[in-house]
Parts: sequence; C-alpha cells; structure tokens
Amino acid sequence: MAQWDALVDAALARLEARSLLRATRPIALASPPAAPETFAGPGPWDRAAVEIRLDHGTLRQWLAEGGETVEHEENLDGNLILFSGNDYMGLSSHPAVREAAAKAAQEYGMGPRGSALICGYTTYHKLVEESLAELKKKEDCLLCPTGFSANMAVMTALGSISSLLAVGRKPAEDERIAIFSDALNHASIIDGIRLLERQQEALVFVYKHCDMFHLDFLLLFSMDGDFAPFPELVKLRRKYGFLLVIDDAHGTLVCGENGGGAAELFDCENDIDINVGTLSKAAGCQGGFIACSTRWKSLIQSRGRSFIFSTALPVPVVASVHAALYVSRKEVWRRSAVWRHVQYFASLTKVDITSPIISIVVGSEQAALRAGRHLLRSGFHVTPIRPPTVPPNSCRLRITLSASHSSDDIKRLVDALTPWLPDKHSEQSYAAVSKL
Repeated sequence: MAQWDALVDAALARLEARSLLRATRPIALASPPAAPETFAGPGPWDRAAVEIRLDHGTLRQWLAEGGETVEHEENLDGNLILFSGNDYMGLSSHPAVREAAAKAAQEYGMGPRGSALICGYTTYHKLVEESLAELKKKEDCLLCPTGFSANMAVMTALGSISSLLAVGRKPAEDERIAIFSDALNHASIIDGIRLLERQQEALVFVYKHCDMFHLDFLLLFSMDGDFAPFPELVKLRRKYGFLLVIDDAHGTLVCGENGGGAAELFDCENDIDINVGTLSKAAGCQGGFIACSTRWKSLIQSRGRSFIFSTALPVPVVASVHAALYVSRKEVWRRSAVWRHVQYFASLTKVDITSPIISIVVGSEQAALRAGRHLLRSGFHVTPIRPPTVPPNSCRLRITLSASHSSDDIKRLVDALTPWLPDKHSEQSYAAVSKL
C-alpha cells in the first residue's frame, strides 16, 4: 500500500545517506544441471522419508519417560513409521533432491562460507529466490538460513523504520510501528516482537487466536496448524491499510493448485505484503525465505540482523531446494496424495479432519506420555507435545501425514490411536482439527 511504500522508501533513503544500504553480490557458479527426472507416482525412495529406526538405548529412554517401569523393550526392533515429521510432500528422499545435493557438493564442497552480504551468496541462491518469488507471486525474495531467522529479520527490519525516521533519538510512542499479532503465532515471531519492544521501536497488540472481532477492536495462527481467517484479514487490511505479513510455513507447496500456499488457496496473493516461509517442511530441505517487494527486500537485507549476521545456506542445500521446487511443480500427484490421506484419515476416524496436521488433545502430561509409549510399542513415531510448547493440561499427540505414507500406514495408525480418539476418550479431550 502507498503509505507503507512511502515509509520504506524514506527509511531506505536514510540508509543510503549513511552508506548503510546493503545488497548481495552473487558469486557465479555453473548453472545447475538439466531438469531432473520426475515420476508419475511413488517409488521405493519415498519410504525412506517415513521409515526410521531407533537404537535400543533411545527406545529404553523413551519408554521410561514418565516413570514407567520398562519391561518389554527387548521385544521391539526399533523400526518405526514416522508420523511426526514435516516432510509433507515426501521430497527429502527424492532422487532429484539427493542428486542435486551430491553433485553440488562434489563440484563446490559446501560453497563459499560467509554471510550472504560478504561472500556466501551465489547464483544458486539467486535462482532459488527467483523460483520462490514466482511461486508466491511476489516481485522479489530473500533466502534465509532458517524460517526462524526469516521471521526475526522481518520483525527487526520492520521496527527499524521507526528508528531510522526518528533521527538521533528514540522514536516517540506515536512514531513507533504498531504490530498486531495472533496469540498463537510462532516463537520466532514472538521473539522478534519482544526484541522490538525492548528497543522501543514498536507497540505490540496481541489479539485472541483467529478472532477478527478482537483484532478489529484493537485496530479502531502453530501447534494446531489451523488457517488464519484470510478473507477477514484481507477485509480489515483494506479497511485500515495495515501491512499484512504471514508465515506460511506449513502451507507452502501443500496448499493451492500450484503449491503457492494458503494465500493461493484463498485467492488473496495480491493482498499479502510479505510472505514468510520455510524450506525445511514440505520442500524437504533446509532454510527460510521472505517473498516481498524489491524495496522491502532492500530494507530487510540492510536491517534484518538475523539475515545479515548469519552464514548463508551451503550450496548443496540450495541446489537441493532448487530441485525440490522443480519436482513439486511436476509431480502434482504428491499434493493430491497428501489431501487423499487427509480424507482417508477422516473417513476412518469419523472426525472432521481437513489437514495433514492433526492434534489430538489428551490432557495431562502423564496421559500424553502413556499414549506416546503405546504408539511407540505399536510401531509409530508420534511425539507427545507437552508444556511449555502447549499450555498445561492440553498435552497432545501431534500427527502429520505425508505423501510418502501408504494407506496401510494410516489404517494401522488409526487402529493404534483408537483409545485416544474423541469418541473413545474423556469429554475434556478433543481433536484439534486444522486446514492447511
């Protein structure tokens, strides 16, 4: 929006006047190899994304959590089906991803080791940024070491506007950026906001989770994975002219016809000003990104400390991301498989599950640990989620579905879950359903 563009332009002008405007200078590497081979359906490599093994010591430690006496761990071989990862598309084990990383490592090792503004940024990084900008329908993109650092960089750059425009002094209250944050936002967003508060660069207002009435009032979303109410957010953005920043960590590559994420699903890509995401979930690799306008990119790479002072992603990792993005565009059956598994899980449990992230709240820590041990003995890796990640007495089993799972995997999981499904458990427990 025009008023935000004007603010960013003014901040950039101040940086330029002080010779503090920064830009990346890519080190030239040979172009990635020709388009990798893709496939019409799952292959044996897909099982590597969900079949894992725990050694005897780890099994014994897990089963002993909560004070239970371990008696039968010797009967377990340690082979498990993983239902607690974030590799929704099953790309981490794809041959194209493996080969891209291996070839880049053979040619360049880990690549130049330094921050992106010094020497760590290469033409491979630039290619991935261009691919992500296209995916998110944004003018530009900034590649970051992690999704956490991406959110922190956005927050610190946002707060720096106030300081840059209040020359030589701390900004007054009415000059600070006002941030309105969902109560259940990710820790990386919360930490960034706390930093801005300490630096007196922002005023922060926390609204109840997905409560647009509360947000509207203040103006005059991780563990459960539910959607932010995008249509309502867009209406409020148009009403008040605020900057709309989203963290689409779990939606990227999973949602939308082209994998563009939640904004594509809700047909509101043009109403999102800054789209933050991760490459360590559905992309099956590592890293984070910020899809935005070129002016916002200039500000973030000049003032986003978690970007500026972090070593850039290694070239083999970036090469694997480039391959994963290509595969996700070509193997559209993977996205279909995720949603088919969601429907199958729902049909078996009779619970209105509409997401590959399923949280089944069981209550106390002891109940969650007991459920986790039962699933472990049944051959499934499902980690109980406990405080401080979730509030006391809302401990849960967090289950994630992947394109690499089979229908038989899901059927056996549901059989093992039966004692903890809503109609089998106490009235205080419930399945926190979500839509990604």
